[in-house]
Amino acid sequence: MPQMTVLEILNRTKVFFEKKGIPDARLDAEYIISHGLKMKSRMDIYLNFEKPLTDAELNVLRQMVARRASREPLQHIIGDTSFRGFIIKCDKRALIPRPETEMLVDMAKERLKGIDAPYIVEVGTGTGAISIACAKEIAGAKVLATDISEDALSLARENAEANALDEALTFAQGDLLDAVTGDTKIDCLIANLPYIPDGEKGKLQPEVDKFDPALALYGGPDGLSLVRKLLQQTEGKLNENAPILLEIGSEQAEILKNEAANYPWLEFTGIHKDYCGNIRFVSYKTAHA
Repeated sequence: MPQMTVLEILNRTKVFFEKKGIPDARLDAEYIISHGLKMKSRMDIYLNFEKPLTDAELNVLRQMVARRASREPLQHIIGDTSFRGFIIKCDKRALIPRPETEMLVDMAKERLKGIDAPYIVEVGTGTGAISIACAKEIAGAKVLATDISEDALSLARENAEANALDEALTFAQGDLLDAVTGDTKIDCLIANLPYIPDGEKGKLQPEVDKFDPALALYGGPDGLSLVRKLLQQTEGKLNENAPILLEIGSEQAEILKNEAANYPWLEFTGIHKDYCGNIRFVSYKTAHA
């Protein structure tokens, strides 16, 4: 029997994934095949269409394909993802960082221009992706990454080490700003907290519902319980004019804008869209320290 080629396994995997309802079936098939065959990139697939596969290679690919067909996230199967060009290890300990979230780093960079050695706090760091990017991209920044989950923090520490970060990034466990100790005031607060309403449990994509930690997803009846709690904790913790940058659900932005008067020490500074044009962020700044 002739051996199966790379092109044949690609086409079969694509069709199989489509039958299983996998979004971006061909793209996922390409990622799995290039990773499983230890290629440098997906482009190498197209240079090796006629390459016959050994039984050992087919066995590796079959196991990976079966995992993806069960709706396990591609990032868990491959083991990592890219966030602003930094390689971030991914597993069940924390939410997979999404490309849209990268804009929070750009927002922080813009608002911290002219501030030497800014003290940045990220609450709910998960994999550590945002904090790693801030520590790498903002000159002189000192970043504290917090999370209530020790599992998430262990993953974040692994990612910080893999990205060669030492004294620029530290970690603390605790509930929101309760994890931040000492008298140093914050120059920028960033948070991508759980904001999915509790009523959405069981209704999400299987990749999220089955494989992301519930602790990182759900934020109370309307999804904003943790966001409100964090905003309430900010009084007296930030320097004057320090930005607060939050990722939220698109339908939650106007709610937070209308509730801004609940935090008289803060000024609501805007509703912001992501690179795809979807409402995804809100911002504040401290009106007085």
